[in-house]
Amino acid sequence: MPVLLITILLLLVPSIGFTAESLKSTIDDQSSVALTVYNSNMGLVKDVRKLSLPKGEGELRFMDVASGIIPESVHVRSLNAPDKLSVLEQNYEYDLISREKLLDKYVGEKVKLLNFNEYQGKQETVEATLVSNNNGQIYEIGNEIYLGYPGYGVLPKLPENLIAKPTLTWLFKNEFPDGQDVEVSYLTNGVTWRADYVLAIDKDDKLGDLSGWVTLDNQSGTTYKDAGLKLVAGKVNVIEHAPMGRAMRFNAELSVAKSADAAQFAEQAFFEYHLYDLNRKTTVKDKEKKQVSLLEATGVPLTKEFRVFGQTWWFAQHNNGQKQKQPVEVMMTFKNSEADHLGMPLPLGIVRLYKEDNSGGLQFIGEDNIEHTPKDEDVKLKVGEAFDVVAERNQTAFQQMGRVYESTWEVTIRNHKKEDIVVNVVEPLSGFSDWEVTTSSFPYKKLNASTLEFEVPVAKDAEAVLTYTVRANY
Repeated sequence: MPVLLITILLLLVPSIGFTAESLKSTIDDQSSVALTVYNSNMGLVKDVRKLSLPKGEGELRFMDVASGIIPESVHVRSLNAPDKLSVLEQNYEYDLISREKLLDKYVGEKVKLLNFNEYQGKQETVEATLVSNNNGQIYEIGNEIYLGYPGYGVLPKLPENLIAKPTLTWLFKNEFPDGQDVEVSYLTNGVTWRADYVLAIDKDDKLGDLSGWVTLDNQSGTTYKDAGLKLVAGKVNVIEHAPMGRAMRFNAELSVAKSADAAQFAEQAFFEYHLYDLNRKTTVKDKEKKQVSLLEATGVPLTKEFRVFGQTWWFAQHNNGQKQKQPVEVMMTFKNSEADHLGMPLPLGIVRLYKEDNSGGLQFIGEDNIEHTPKDEDVKLKVGEAFDVVAERNQTAFQQMGRVYESTWEVTIRNHKKEDIVVNVVEPLSGFSDWEVTTSSFPYKKLNASTLEFEVPVAKDAEAVLTYTVRANY
């Protein structure tokens, strides 16, 4: 079915739904804007505009706000006359103009349909009644019903109560007739940020260069031009509100380029979170992802580990002597400390690891998430699974004595690399009230009440066999 195109007069928009006495404020009145972005798809906007309001009560249309605005969060204050301006009522108008809404307003009304007749070489105009706009248009023309109609639709005028942009409408009381700097702050959905990191490690896997980027994603429905930008890292508690009706009325008295200066954000502790303040203005466009450099650190000491992880349920059943191959995980660890050329609280994000190949080109070797990491804490990254290190597990003995389970294990590790390594075999015993290792071929550490760990040295092109017996009591 042909698409119905709508021809309207946009010049009618300013007069819709407002009295002739309504004042209007647009982005042109803005003197400054500040944006604080949270990890939870939410931002705090502080929009300062220069306004000249008449004395007494009046109505102001405050336009060019974010379409994701949370109206209940709006706070209005005059910066130079705080006790002279108050907002008595506020409406949030967001019934925006669209093709479907225009047609919905004209169901049951007369419209014109324009169609160019190719055979006659002229435009034909047909008068019709729009019967329905549900899953397509249905027209009554003469005494017949048409399921759609080719050409253009023309409406006689713009319906009431439709607006072009989300707008706050205030009933205000003002006792300061001179110009004022009015700050309007509000929360908005649709804007968030995350941290992305790149860790390039050296040929010996001993040192790394870490760079961090902030990625902003603005889907809030407006652009923040030359904004002061702050980021809050941490989990802020936000209550899910039940959806409200369309009418809202309440009192409101109240693309990537690396920077030459890597330390663009000043970090500070803020309540139980951390605040990152960009030391320059930036423009955050609507429907844009923007990246800003967060940190640069070179020569960060790294530790590489090989790990094999067991399963709790293995220790309470007989596996019929079946050998099981296990993946050998590769972990990289560094300390977020000043001594290791870091020490700034690291926001949660993804760390992507790279390493130079023999030709000097960087190759991607893995990635892992990190949580919000305070200074002086370790960052552990799972890079992947070792290709040249093989682990094989075999249960060589098992017996159950009431609620006591005793099993003997043999873990064979074969190292096909060109250097000696140490493999940590981590065995979880959660769920058991008591356990002990009665025999073992290598020393072990009790990491906590339900985990033990063996450090198994394996020479290059050789194998090592860990054998141990554990007795566990449910």
